[in-house]
Amino acid sequence: MKEICILNKKNIVLGITGSIAAFKAAELTSRLVKAGALVDVIMTEAATHFVGPITFQALTHRPVVKEMFSLLQETDIGHVSLGKRADLMIIAPATANTLAKLVYGLSDNMLTTTALACRSPILLAPAMETGMWENPATKNNIGLLRERGLNIIGPVEGTLASGSTGTGRMVEPVKIIEAGRCLLGRNGMLSGCKVVITAGGTREPLDPVRFLGNYSTGKMGYALATTARDRGAEVSLIHGFTTLDPIYGVDDIVVETAEEMYNAVLELIPSTDILIKAAAVADYRPVSKAHQKIKKSKESRSLDLLNNPDILQAVAEQRKIHNRPYVTMGFAAETEDLLKNAREKLIRKNLDLIAVNDVSAADSGFAVDTNRVTLLEKNKEEHSLPLMSKQEVAEVIFDKVGAIWAEKV
Repeated sequence: MKEICILNKKNIVLGITGSIAAFKAAELTSRLVKAGALVDVIMTEAATHFVGPITFQALTHRPVVKEMFSLLQETDIGHVSLGKRADLMIIAPATANTLAKLVYGLSDNMLTTTALACRSPILLAPAMETGMWENPATKNNIGLLRERGLNIIGPVEGTLASGSTGTGRMVEPVKIIEAGRCLLGRNGMLSGCKVVITAGGTREPLDPVRFLGNYSTGKMGYALATTARDRGAEVSLIHGFTTLDPIYGVDDIVVETAEEMYNAVLELIPSTDILIKAAAVADYRPVSKAHQKIKKSKESRSLDLLNNPDILQAVAEQRKIHNRPYVTMGFAAETEDLLKNAREKLIRKNLDLIAVNDVSAADSGFAVDTNRVTLLEKNKEEHSLPLMSKQEVAEVIFDKVGAIWAEKV
């Protein structure tokens, strides 16, 4: 299944300057193309000494622009045409020299000239030695570029071309793409909307080494958070333990127990427009946690449990007070009587929308990249989706959630 991405069919101008980090631009180009972007590469003369233009032509299936007065077509002026049609311009790596040229509006090569003509968002990924990055002139230039609305990601600490370690290493291509997605989506349909999403499973400690938990990995919640971000929302992701990387541009709130998640959600509710509770929250917790590891013995052992607070029920009560969130959605992870149980939960928790799936199914349960869900709204027929990637499911969900939100604000 091809993942849906905001980059699909977007015109991206990728500028590459003379840095050893230019080799990473090949991976960046490949990832952009695989996401469906139409990529035009501009290389400075210095960049061609690190990576050959033919590499990027092979990756993009488009001509690489190097010359100052390159004509894209007989009647096109290269830098004007590229600048006009770009949805996003990325310069990666961006050397100290190019950053300085951009500050002073110099246009002595095709890259800086196109940047000067470009009216789309511009994303810069600096790469240089630590001394150059920390030089007051570079710091001043970075400050001026930010003031003028250019967007800068990195650099990060790591091993540099000289063999030393310090700040100046270009961020990895995957992070650059995530930053680009944020810029492309910032004026999307959810612009100005505050979205809270819960994800993953909670853990209820038994002793210092054991806990009660479940198989949730957080993949569905992370897909939802990425989709909301790409549509321009301000997103807070409240999640339990997961091996997934934090999502660029999303407020990452880590909790462990159901009670911690309960408190985190309720703290944000008064300013939340949309709440989607996709986490697998423990219904029960041990009455007490042992201070030392519980030793194995021949006798059987019983475990006394208490009810955990019900997050969605508390949110339903808060909606009566604050009239927020405007939209509340839940998930029902079921193994039997799916629609009956989901419909009851929809009414009982005063939800606008609920997604139900059979977590006992191998292709739509925990720890897989696909899901098969049915969406239920109040007083409407259920909408059953075929097997999809979780990212595709997230897109469908936000089509519905966004429509509900638009009706209420």
